[in-house]
Amino acid sequence: MNGMDMLRVGVYGGTFAPIHNAHVAVAKAFMEQMKLDYLFVIPTFIPPHKEVDRSDDPLYRLKMCELAFEGTDGVIISDVEIKRGGRSYTYDTLKELQRPDTRLFLLCGTDMVLTFDKWYRYEDILKMCYPTYVRREDDPLLTARIISKIGEYYEKHGVMFRRIVTEPMPMASTDIRRAVREGKDISELVPPAVEKFIRENRLYLD
Repeated sequence: MNGMDMLRVGVYGGTFAPIHNAHVAVAKAFMEQMKLDYLFVIPTFIPPHKEVDRSDDPLYRLKMCELAFEGTDGVIISDVEIKRGGRSYTYDTLKELQRPDTRLFLLCGTDMVLTFDKWYRYEDILKMCYPTYVRREDDPLLTARIISKIGEYYEKHGVMFRRIVTEPMPMASTDIRRAVREGKDISELVPPAVEKFIRENRLYLD
C-alpha cells in the first residue's frame, strides 16, 4: 500500500478533568494541520505523571469528552485506556491502535515534549508515530528549552516533533475545578453540554 492510501489518525490523550474549550480548539487545529482522517480522543484511566482528585471518576471524564465533541466529524472518543485499567502508558495505547494501513500522529503538550525521554519505552513510541506538539502558553523562556529538546530528539533519533499552531489559551482543568468549587461561572471555559453535565452531576464540589 503506498503512502497516499494510508489513513492519517491522530491520538490525543489526557486526563480531561474536565475537558475544556482549549482542549477542543487544540483537537480541531490538530485535525486541520495534520490533515487527519480521524482523531482518537483518549481519556486516561490513571495518568502516569499526574495526581487525580480522589472523587475522580474516569467514566464521567469519558462522558464529558463525548459531549464536548458531539457532532464533530472524524472524532472518536475511545475508552481503550479506561478499559485497560492501571496506569495509562502511551506505548500500550499506540500498540493497540497500530494498523498496517494507518499512520499515527501523537499530540503532546509542552511539558510532555520536555520530559518525553523519561516516558516508558519512548524510543519505541518514536518509531510508532509522528510526534506533534502544541503550546498552550506563550513563554519565551520555555521556547528556547523546547527548541533545544526537539533538536536533541532529532539528533539522537532522527525524529522531528512538528508543531501544531493555535492561539495560546492558558486554561487549566485545575482552575476550572476550583472555579466550580467556589461557585464561579465556567460557561466561557467549557462547552455548554459539559457545563450542564458538571452542574447536574455536582462534580468538583468537594
